Amino acid sequence: MNFIDEAVLEIMAGNGGSGCSSFRREKYIPKGGPDGGDGGMGGNIYIEVDESLNTLIDFHHKKTIKAGNGNPGSGKNKKGSDGKAKYLYVPKGTMIFNNETNEMIADLNQTTSKVLLAKGGEGGLGNARFKSSTNQSPRKVTTGTLGEIVSIRLELRSFADIGLVGFPNAGKSTFLNKVSSAKPKIGDYPFTTMRPHLGTIKTNDGSFVIADIPGIVEGAASGQGLGIKFLKHISRTSMILFFLELGNNSLKVNQQLKLLKNEIEEFSDLIFNKEFLLVLTKSDLLNQESIEEEITSFNEELQKNIFPISAITGSGIDDLMNFLKEKFNRLRD
Repeated sequence: MNFIDEAVLEIMAGNGGSGCSSFRREKYIPKGGPDGGDGGMGGNIYIEVDESLNTLIDFHHKKTIKAGNGNPGSGKNKKGSDGKAKYLYVPKGTMIFNNETNEMIADLNQTTSKVLLAKGGEGGLGNARFKSSTNQSPRKVTTGTLGEIVSIRLELRSFADIGLVGFPNAGKSTFLNKVSSAKPKIGDYPFTTMRPHLGTIKTNDGSFVIADIPGIVEGAASGQGLGIKFLKHISRTSMILFFLELGNNSLKVNQQLKLLKNEIEEFSDLIFNKEFLLVLTKSDLLNQESIEEEITSFNEELQKNIFPISAITGSGIDDLMNFLKEKFNRLRD
């Protein structure tokens, strides 16, 4: 199943029902007064969180959402029934935008979130409403008003504590597979990861979540590759792990970091300014002297946050995971 993380919908609340023009006509009361009832309210449209969902795939082919119209009033002062409300269910972490103005309507980051998207029209008034001392037989009624129509855009932004960022085949999926119960697809070709994967890491005091997104390629901010499209999924994280590939014949690790940060900065200052660590992957491909040479290519401040690892041999992974566990335990305290 494809991961659907964005959808554009036209939301149409129900129209109000019209008021009724009617007069009481019963045996022995041939000229009764007005008794036309009001029209019913148009149905509202709401959106709320469903914890069982993890994609927006339900809206992939559904482009228009309509609520029920209110029914017209009738004689004997009977009000028309209200139109049926419509409820949309989305995963936690869904953000709602007005698709025309790009203004954010709501951020559904709580499971109890429920938002009114479009209000139904008011019901019209029946002629009984217009009876007065000077007009005992009014024929005036009003029609129901139209329900609100709005174009919205849904964007799903996953909840994770740590985001993994790197070029394709930098070893992110292999690492996540090694340290968590997540089972991302792994392969030696670009864009093995076609959707974000979340892995949960247990600690003594709780847990934290790691998000692996598709690899970023140079020019991603201009539309190349897949990684930039999914960077929104790490916009909520508190930390980023940059995965830099040792033994890359084309780019040294410091060059990889520079390119990745350039792409991210062009996409979002929010993500660019997050705290980060540098993870040098595939350390089994180089000897210790070569690894030290790569590390010293960074300034002294960055060198404090470097972790060489090998997902094949397991080297360095325990040191990295212990650091992360201690950090998130401190954050919770």
